[in-house]
Amino acid sequence: MTAVEHPRTAPRLYVVVPCYNEEEVLPETSRRLEKKLRSLMGQRRVSPESRVLFANDGSKDRTWELIRELHDDPAHDGLFTGISLAHNRGHQNVLFAGLMSALEHGCDAAISMDADLQDDVNAIDEMVDAYLDGANIVYGVRNDRETDTRFKRGTAEAFYKLMSRMGTETVPNSADFRLMDAQALQALSQYGEANLFLRGIVPSLGFQTTKVYYKRAERFAGESKYPLSKMVSLAIDGITSFSVTPLRMVTIAGSVFVVISLLALVYALVSLAMGTTVGGWTSLLISIWFVGGAIMVSLGIVGEYVGRIYLESKHRPRYIVAEELD
Repeated sequence: MTAVEHPRTAPRLYVVVPCYNEEEVLPETSRRLEKKLRSLMGQRRVSPESRVLFANDGSKDRTWELIRELHDDPAHDGLFTGISLAHNRGHQNVLFAGLMSALEHGCDAAISMDADLQDDVNAIDEMVDAYLDGANIVYGVRNDRETDTRFKRGTAEAFYKLMSRMGTETVPNSADFRLMDAQALQALSQYGEANLFLRGIVPSLGFQTTKVYYKRAERFAGESKYPLSKMVSLAIDGITSFSVTPLRMVTIAGSVFVVISLLALVYALVSLAMGTTVGGWTSLLISIWFVGGAIMVSLGIVGEYVGRIYLESKHRPRYIVAEELD
């Protein structure tokens, strides 16, 4: 077999790693990624101009200092580069910033992965092979969720099923570990919304896709940057970004309550005619609380959408790059 079998040539690959307070894990992450890229370069499967791009999300520890040291160290021969946002803007925004920076630097393909080494570095080989065979987007998909708690596993499965029922295309058990070629990145750059949910946007791009399965490891060091509150916030962003089903549910619920109120009116008139209007205090109290609660929930759902419309209407920048290493 020869390299001519692949329809594509070795890409100028950028590995984009979003970072927020990752000083504990960054030395090991950089070591493993450098070893992997050097190996792929030696096999001529990626270009010698390939890079690791760290995207710093306004970290408060020594993360950016370590990234600059990696960049300035001549021993790494310019393999590491990075950008630093002026303020913490969240995982999806800093990841988008890193991908756009890689595109601006002329990459042929970019692989996004977290800094905590839970994503399998060795899966990069299969992703590169899939790119060489013509795939525009390659998803890293977990082959199991054994490292998750039962609660996290159950909520994740429920979320993907919910998104599917609402008509949003996602890739189950796939987070933000994926390869995108320059064509897919160019298409992604046209999305101007402030409320980013890349796990829903990327599948909507189309193009030729494939999957690579890997085993997700435990976090190498440090604390998780995705506690329950952020996971819930990400889920809400995903639902409100791609579906108006919750608003339709509010309309349906309102219609149901109208029907119930008409039935209650008939019951009240019949009771009045029969002279039994004293009874029913408990049912009346329960119904008032139930309808009141339903109204508050409905207002909350509508408020989520109105709030997002408000944020989108301002057209503020998603992020500001404070420093870029070249």
